[in-house]
Amino acid sequence: MQNVKTGFSSIVKYLSTKKETGRRSIGLLVDGPNVLRKEFNVNLEEIRDVLKEYGNVKIGRVFLNQYASDKLVEAIENNGFEPIICSSDVDVRLAVEGMELVYNPTIDTIALVTRDADFKPLLNKANEHGKETILFGVEPGFSTALRNSADYVIILENNQMNYNEEEVAEKKRIQKASSNVHK
Repeated sequence: MQNVKTGFSSIVKYLSTKKETGRRSIGLLVDGPNVLRKEFNVNLEEIRDVLKEYGNVKIGRVFLNQYASDKLVEAIENNGFEPIICSSDVDVRLAVEGMELVYNPTIDTIALVTRDADFKPLLNKANEHGKETILFGVEPGFSTALRNSADYVIILENNQMNYNEEEVAEKKRIQKASSNVHK
């Protein structure tokens, strides 16, 4: 049987060995009324698991309208997300919270789950301020304009996640060319 270490300094030392370096700090925002519908069958747990492979989800908020069922709110909480119930327009509240993430120095990646082109300015502002953007879009009805504004796009369709490898390579090529021009 191993000796159990006690004391504040032992715990600090133990936790410092568990800290991972080079991982992204992610803020995740979910447009509930737009994507959490029976016909889309979006699985928040899978989205969180995909993001965990990339970085640490520091903020995970799911925006809902006042008609959200208690079971939905409970399921969101059980998945480790913070439900935000909006009495007015969900899009406005999500955009305001998104702008807070843009100016949050501890968050370097903003992930959105939506289909709505209304969030294109948010993605543009995040990119302008050096934040990486990941977009989980749902088909059918996924905005092309929104899709073209994110660094990485993952499409949720027919209970599967897909991404276009050529699209990712092209965006990286454009970013590299753009950074070379500014040097």
